Amino acid sequence: MRACTLAALTVIPALTSLSHAQEWPGKKPITLIVGFPAGGSADMIARTVAEPLGKRLGAAIVIDNVSGAGGTIAGQKVVNAAPDGYTLFMASGSEVSIARLFNPAVKYNGETDFTPIGMVGDVPMVLVASPKSGLKTVAEALDKARREPNALSYASSGVGTILNVAGELLNQKAGTKISHVPYRGAAQMAIDVAGGNIELAFFMTPTALPHIESGKMVPLGVTTQGRSRAAPQIPSLSETPALKGYDISLWNALFGPAKMPPAITARLNKELNEVLREPAVWQKLQKAGVDAQGSTPQGLSQRIRDEVKRVQSIAPATMKAGG
Repeated sequence: MRACTLAALTVIPALTSLSHAQEWPGKKPITLIVGFPAGGSADMIARTVAEPLGKRLGAAIVIDNVSGAGGTIAGQKVVNAAPDGYTLFMASGSEVSIARLFNPAVKYNGETDFTPIGMVGDVPMVLVASPKSGLKTVAEALDKARREPNALSYASSGVGTILNVAGELLNQKAGTKISHVPYRGAAQMAIDVAGGNIELAFFMTPTALPHIESGKMVPLGVTTQGRSRAAPQIPSLSETPALKGYDISLWNALFGPAKMPPAITARLNKELNEVLREPAVWQKLQKAGVDAQGSTPQGLSQRIRDEVKRVQSIAPATMKAGG
């Protein structure tokens, strides 16, 4: 009798989870929160995935751009949401695994306070210069930075974001002092780079490419070891001897609040991976410089743990530079 009772207690949560999944999604729309303004790479990735994912789920997916504090305001909103599958988060390493290492104001822990659903893909970043800066190569920028410490500044989307980490990793490897200027999002960064109000900036590749093609930005290098398939003409920063071994990229993935029912998580993971296999979605992401991947929830959890360990050594320098 005791064995039967234990078996029954084990089955009840599984049946409850299955019931939640069968009832979900209902007539209520799903909100997909993005931590940056419309027009940036995070917003583009979310909108590329949202429509086909909504079709597969039979539900409307509404994008909610909650910008500010490097995406962590959005992260906190998701943490506070009900774990019922109606609030999702298209997030990156910046908001999930990195921000709390640099910013004591971030109260959530990305390793425990979200439900990982699945990876969308990796995106290399690109270091660009203002056309008005006169800089044409990363070697020229490094030479100037060494001759005139703090004479150059670089823009990022906020203290503790992956773009900020990329800038401080460059300073660390090259032994330079290029000042950090945090912004709320990519749109104002692009305006200031084009107008010559700031000399350098790190952008996600999808955001930067249109500005590079129009001549409003000068590409100095991508942040991955190899060149980007979306822009093979742009050298890798690691091709410059002073930056040998430089390698950092941004991943984007889908999350829900912690303690979301496992059956809903499994359904979302399955449908997300199917969406990423759709030719139209895959081609749009690839063209924008996003290496679409997909993953299991467990694989995404491991990626977060690995990234936290890797970035911890850069955190003190980044906090000092951002202060």
